[in-house]
Amino acid sequence: MLLVVTYSETARTGLRNVCRRHGGTVARRFGRAALFEATAHGTFLALRLRETHGGDVQIERTEPFNEFTAVDASVREAAEAYADRDATATPYASFAAGTDHPDPETMKGREL
Repeated sequence: MLLVVTYSETARTGLRNVCRRHGGTVARRFGRAALFEATAHGTFLALRLRETHGGDVQIERTEPFNEFTAVDASVREAAEAYADRDATATPYASFAAGTDHPDPETMKGREL
C-alpha cells in the first residue's frame, strides 16, 4: 500500500478528487490522507499529486502489520489483559505495577 498524506488545502482537494475518480485504486481515505493500492496506477496517482503539489504531498510505502511476528508475546498479552481490566479508569502504569506485564517506560525504549 501507499500512504499519501496532504499538508495544504489545495493538495487535500486534489486528493479528494483523485479518490472520487479512481475509487478502485484507493483502498481507504482518511480526510487528508489515503491508502492507494501498491500498483503502477496507484503509484502514478500518488506521484501525480506530488508533482502538482510538491512538498505538500508525502508518499510512504506501507506494509501490513503482523502482531504475531512483529511484537513480543508479552506486549500482546499486556494489551489483551489491559483491555479486559475491571476498572476502566486505571492507567496502564498502575495496572502493570507488580505484574509480569512490561512497564510503559521499558516499552517506550524497545523497537519493534
